Amino acid sequence: MIKLDKNKLAQLTTGSQRLAEKYGERGTPSREEFEAKAKAWYYAELLRDERKRQNLTQQQLGARIGKKREYISSLEQGQTDMQLSTFMLIANALGLRFSLVLG
Repeated sequence: MIKLDKNKLAQLTTGSQRLAEKYGERGTPSREEFEAKAKAWYYAELLRDERKRQNLTQQQLGARIGKKREYISSLEQGQTDMQLSTFMLIANALGLRFSLVLG
């Protein structure tokens, strides 16, 4: 059985605290930039995972959307910002459908 020391536990920093320390509080330009990059990486990961699930190469996906393999690679590695239109183009090529939820 593991015994927890409440004093030590209270001294631990939360994920939110670490983000604030490194990137600033929510709403600051540095935090907004970090969160935008994190979301871009996340969505690129979703597309990459689906591409792999479908056993498609980067070359094959690129051919479906009229882009080079190197472009797909740079998107998946987070080296290139992905515009919404590109995201939707790739999603459609992979047969993915999305709906917009407001609120």
